[in-house]
Order: sequence, then C-alpha cells, then structure tokens
Amino acid sequence: MKNIVVALDFSDCSVNALEHAITIAQKGNYDINLVWVNNPTFTKITLSSDKAEEMLSEVKSQFDKLIIKYGKLLPNNSIFYNIREGKVYHQVALEAKEKSAVLIVAGTHGTSGFEEFWIGSNAYRIVSLAPCPVITIRGGVSVSRELTKIVFPVDSTPETRQKALFTSDVAHLFNAKVHILALYTSGISSLQESVNVFANQIKKFFDDEKIESQLESMRTGNIAKSTIEYAMSIEANLISIMTEQETSTANLWLGTYAQQIINHSPIPVLSIHPKDLNIILGP
Repeated sequence: MKNIVVALDFSDCSVNALEHAITIAQKGNYDINLVWVNNPTFTKITLSSDKAEEMLSEVKSQFDKLIIKYGKLLPNNSIFYNIREGKVYHQVALEAKEKSAVLIVAGTHGTSGFEEFWIGSNAYRIVSLAPCPVITIRGGVSVSRELTKIVFPVDSTPETRQKALFTSDVAHLFNAKVHILALYTSGISSLQESVNVFANQIKKFFDDEKIESQLESMRTGNIAKSTIEYAMSIEANLISIMTEQETSTANLWLGTYAQQIINHSPIPVLSIHPKDLNIILGP
C-alpha cells in the first residue's frame, strides 16, 4: 500500500498538516506514516540515554491519541508511526525514501515543547532533500482541505512544465480546477513567447486529461509575490511549484522563488523537483 509521510511535532500546525494529509489519503486510498524526529542538539537527550524514557513515553502517548482520533477516518487504510533521531529535515526525507512514500506533508511553523521544527529554512530543507513531492502548510492559516482550486504558475524555464503530471493526479483526486498563470518577468518578446508556448502546452495537457483549467497571464517583477496574490484572489487551496525556478534582480535579495513561496504563502504549497526534460509534455 502506498503511503503519505506526515512530519509531526504535535503542534497545532503539524496536526493541521496531518488533517490535510488524511483528506488526500481518503481520496487516494493511501496509508498515513507519521514521523517524529528527536534532535539531540535541541532536546539535549539521545534516544539511547537513560533520560530518554520519559520523553519517548510522551511521544508514543501523543501518537496513540492521534491514531485513535484519526484512524476512524481511514477505515480501509492504516495510520502508523516511527520515531527517528538526527536532523529533522534529513530524517523526514530518509523516512520517505525508506517507505517509498508518494508524498510528504509538513507544517512550516510548528512549535512544541520539544523543538521549533519547521521555522525558517527547515521546511525548504525538507523540500530540497525529499525523494518525492512535498506539501507544506503554514501555521495559523485555515484553508479548505478540499483541494478544488490549484494555481499552476508558469515561467520561461522548460522545467516549469514538469510539475503537470503530479498536479494532474491531485486534480483528479479532488475534481479540481487548475488555474494556469503565465508569468512574464521580462519585456523581451522572445522570452514572453517561451512562457506562452509552455503555458499552452500545459493547457493542452490538462485538456487531454479532462481536467478543467483556465489560462491567465501577467507581467511581474516578483513571481513569488504575484503567485501568492493571485492564489489568494481566487481563494485557491493549493499552489503547485518547482523547487528550481528563474530568478530576477528583486528575487535575488529575497531568496529563491520556491523559498519565498514556501515561507510566505498562506495557501498550502506543493513542491516538485525538476527531473529529466520533456518526460511529461514533450518539446
């Protein structure tokens, strides 16, 4: 059975991420693999030490409560957990790799008595190391777990098309509409035409997949900001991005496009790594 890895620190933020993961698991018939990571740098306790017993007892108790509460929502699937030790982002990625997970879901601003796991670059580090797509969800923001509106930004890089296949899988699960957003960061007509070509290829792909979609375009100096603002304006439930995108002078001061989106979007973000060119939509 395929599974979804959910990174937990038992904060409200990470439990919210779990609830999003359960909604996806219900649609896709997946198991849920919960993982908590002890980082001795922060807890000052190693799992092999005498002092670890009380901490592990509390962690297992928290897991048992979550499984009792949410297990009934997945009557045909399982919720199980694992406890790991080391750097959080590294261990979460390893868990996903070892369990051949189809997806990782993580909160990005969780806080608990154990550690502040997901603040700042940790979320992006999980995305960077992950062997599969990752959905990150910021704390303190409530959006529908039914992913019915997906924003799909398109820039002038060929890699921008590669997230179409996995995005289509999500769209099929939720019968979602995909909002393709062609973004021009340059006034050069040849670059704008490249964006248009990619955007129209993507539109045809979703049409062929019988997925409802619409295509819009805009000129912007910051594709991260424009993507978030557009997603908020249509009350989207998900933004689908690649982890490597083009940069502009403005973006260089603020971090990469993916980092900006992950750290600042109030809407869940689906991050997908680039793979070999042309494997999805063709040249």
